[in-house]
Amino acid sequence: MRTYIFAFLAAASLLLSAAVHAQNEAYFGFEPDIVTNYILPDEQRNLGYVRVTIEVMVPSVEDLKTIEHHEALLRDAFIRILSSQERGTIRTLQGRENIRKACLDRARQLLTQEVGQPIVKDLMFTKYLYQ
Repeated sequence: MRTYIFAFLAAASLLLSAAVHAQNEAYFGFEPDIVTNYILPDEQRNLGYVRVTIEVMVPSVEDLKTIEHHEALLRDAFIRILSSQERGTIRTLQGRENIRKACLDRARQLLTQEVGQPIVKDLMFTKYLYQ
């Protein structure tokens, strides 16, 4: 019986610490959506487009001001990454994940250069449309 009580208390402690930790994190959504073209390789004169809503997770609410201050720099980096992709990458789940990771890595690089620390904990696409 003691083992079950100990296990329950340990699990409850972990859940509480995770809940407290999650309260410190904050999200910044880039608005408006990022919309850019990409060249369809087999049709040189036609363009495809991708529309993405991006949110980044930062460690604290205080970091939101830093992200907001550097929003234009980050938006430009995301557009450059998206517009340089091929149709096959844009349209596959694995390609989408690779693009997400590339955006996350680039955001961390830029913020490290600008403010001395990467700040962004995670990046997610909350909307991802292509044509």
